[in-house]
Amino acid sequence: MPQPIPALHAIVPAGGAGTRLWPLSRADRPKFLLDLDGSGRSLLQQTYDRLAPLVDGDGLTVVTGRRHGDAVAAQLPALAPERIVLEPSGRDSMPAIALGAAIALRADAEAVVASFAADHLIADVDAFGDVVRQAAEVARAGHVTTIGLEPTEPSTAFGYVEAGDALDVPGAPDAVAARRFVEKPDAETAREYVAAGRFRWNAGMFVVRADVLLGHLQRLQPALHAGALAIADARGTAGEAQAWERWWPTMTKIAIDHAIAEPVAAEGGVAMVPASFGWTDVGDVAALAEVLGPDATLRTLGGADVLAIDSTGLVVADGERTVTVLGVDDVAVVDTPDALLVTRLEHAQRVKDVVARWRSEGRDDLL
Repeated sequence: MPQPIPALHAIVPAGGAGTRLWPLSRADRPKFLLDLDGSGRSLLQQTYDRLAPLVDGDGLTVVTGRRHGDAVAAQLPALAPERIVLEPSGRDSMPAIALGAAIALRADAEAVVASFAADHLIADVDAFGDVVRQAAEVARAGHVTTIGLEPTEPSTAFGYVEAGDALDVPGAPDAVAARRFVEKPDAETAREYVAAGRFRWNAGMFVVRADVLLGHLQRLQPALHAGALAIADARGTAGEAQAWERWWPTMTKIAIDHAIAEPVAAEGGVAMVPASFGWTDVGDVAALAEVLGPDATLRTLGGADVLAIDSTGLVVADGERTVTVLGVDDVAVVDTPDALLVTRLEHAQRVKDVVARWRSEGRDDLL
């Protein structure tokens, strides 16, 4: 069992509907609540499993939507109820992380906060822990620290972070400066990034002292900073509900990448710890097919009977119907009780467009 990292407070923003995994992932049953790899643990539970040994006591906070609070509590019975923070509405990652940081700082003036999404898979948990330890040491030195993942392909689905010069931080031999963050590139640019060898995938993993994070927010996002502090101060008091109602709508809807990482990197205040620990965000059906196995046979997930003849790809049979595929390569079939998706794995990223189309048709029952 790994030893806890001193003063580390983990924040797990658990939001989003995982639209590229529709119709398996929905607003009421988002992917972080699903067991997608057949391990018997949901993505959220696996996130908890790898973070809990790294923090002391009540050093882990999950920030999720009110509609998912009961499900999160049921999946994480060891997590104290006060460590589940319920947002009235989704406002992207920065408000959730800011609030978690404010709560941590109220409990521990030396708090180092580490934010990790609830819906990722990591193969080598020990290597993950070692990287987080390095990142915590870099954060203690005052840097906003990100974990940059070694790209396995020139993906256009992820943003990238460019590595700069090595940093001399005791306990963090792999740390380097982060020159800049770049948005999801086109295919040619992604190939250039991977060939250059200086770029890593940006998976939205950040480790930073709580006081440093809130200091950056105070000058870059003052409304967000004020709201986070006000709600954190009101937690557990008679005025908590009023604080949520007063402040949450005023907090800028923005991701931590845009609010903090990009502008602070331009100022020279961001560091990166490179990592290779077998990561995937299980972002679409093609990624899910890779998780379930690389061989050429058709893979299935779910309880229904599936018959595949001369076919390859993925079938997610989450309903009661028997599914048969014949003579189809690279197929993706997702069958649920009220919706069926049939496509090819090469079009996996476009599934989010299907969700947008159904939304425009007023079919909120499908979302």
